[in-house]
Amino acid sequence: MKAEVEMGNVVNKTPSRLWNAMHRYNPDAEQTVAVSGEGSWFTDENGKKYLDGVSGLWCLNLGYGRQEIVDAAAEQMKKLSYFPLTMSHQPAIDLADKISDLLGANYQTFFSNSGSEANETAFKVVRQYHHQTGNPGKYKFISRYRGYHGSTLGALSATAQANRRVKYDPGVPGFLHVYPPYSYRSIFGGEAEESDLKAAQMLEEMINWEGEETVAAFIMEPFISGGGVIVPSTKYIQRVTDICKKHNVLLIMDEVVSGYGRTGKMFGFMHAEGVQPDIVTMAKGLTSGYLPLGATAVKSEIYDAFTKEGKDNHLRHVSTYGGHPAACAVALKNIEIIERENIVERVRNLGKKKLGKLHQLIGHENVGEVRQIGFLLGLEMVADKRSKIPLNELKMAGIIGKCKQEGLIIGKNGDTVPGQNNVLIVAPPLTSTEDDLDFIVETLSTVIRSL
Repeated sequence: MKAEVEMGNVVNKTPSRLWNAMHRYNPDAEQTVAVSGEGSWFTDENGKKYLDGVSGLWCLNLGYGRQEIVDAAAEQMKKLSYFPLTMSHQPAIDLADKISDLLGANYQTFFSNSGSEANETAFKVVRQYHHQTGNPGKYKFISRYRGYHGSTLGALSATAQANRRVKYDPGVPGFLHVYPPYSYRSIFGGEAEESDLKAAQMLEEMINWEGEETVAAFIMEPFISGGGVIVPSTKYIQRVTDICKKHNVLLIMDEVVSGYGRTGKMFGFMHAEGVQPDIVTMAKGLTSGYLPLGATAVKSEIYDAFTKEGKDNHLRHVSTYGGHPAACAVALKNIEIIERENIVERVRNLGKKKLGKLHQLIGHENVGEVRQIGFLLGLEMVADKRSKIPLNELKMAGIIGKCKQEGLIIGKNGDTVPGQNNVLIVAPPLTSTEDDLDFIVETLSTVIRSL
């Protein structure tokens, strides 16, 4: 947005002092300035309404304008406006208990402010845990190409998206990357599940090649989100879990995007029977974006290693605002609404009934694959089906721009893999009405068919 200042007969346009995220510099670019929101829609300063088809940044699970959540924050701030978790307050105690219940096992939770910080916390917990259980040489982390785990330096080192790391490398030592379960562009061939299992086997090969005595943890999103909505078979998740257990490699499940109903389960890993991660990180949908909050939930048997006597055996980690009383109160109210309104079941049903209609676009020459789990959907766009050459950035921008003209905001896997930023992403609020979902399907279908 530009401010205009009159100087005699000259109008001098001064760029906004705001540094926008993920924007290439363009002083003439028009900025969308939001002023209000309700449900799945927001309104800009010109009065135009848009359906937010990516839930802000994948976080507005309950949409805009939930008064109950606003009231919960206000009431808590009136009662206790701030308190550090070097001591305790009741909303944090209650939320930690609730998270453990939701995860289906005994977990101890450390609160921070974001998904990046939740993962940074996990990395420190893992390295210290191995030190204190007789394996000080275990320091390496393995993650997957195309996966995203945050923008702070450690989390960025785990993020295996080359475009995100340009001019910021070298990263933190000890981070390795392995091939993802990406059957559409698989190097293995065969059916999707077979390809996924071979990708899992590459994880075990890397552990063997590096020496299991040096590998501390494997971090994964159950379903790769910003890297292109890559949805592996549940057998892949189960196989990875077994590999980690076999080699005493802790499994960190990054549920920042997948958690709190987005995929049709409370957490994404729950789609795979018998899987119970060692550490689960979360943010975004934990508060539906109403206040910043991250969480690192650690299995009790891992936490036990931090309870032993010794000068340096406690976790020497602190967050000034992590677990803010108001943020915890918001998270508790958010979870209450998710459970009361059966949001998880709603996503499971409407994901198939409504958003699933976008699978019909697979007949279009430029749609290579449609991938979906619940309210998380990606369309991989190609120049043609035979070559699978990614659709060029200009045409991708054209699709997103035309959708915006029609009042629909969608996303793509921007600034990820060189030459492969060609996946359109749809991830609307989980409370979107059936009419909202119809609007998404009809608008995006019309735009793509006009190519």
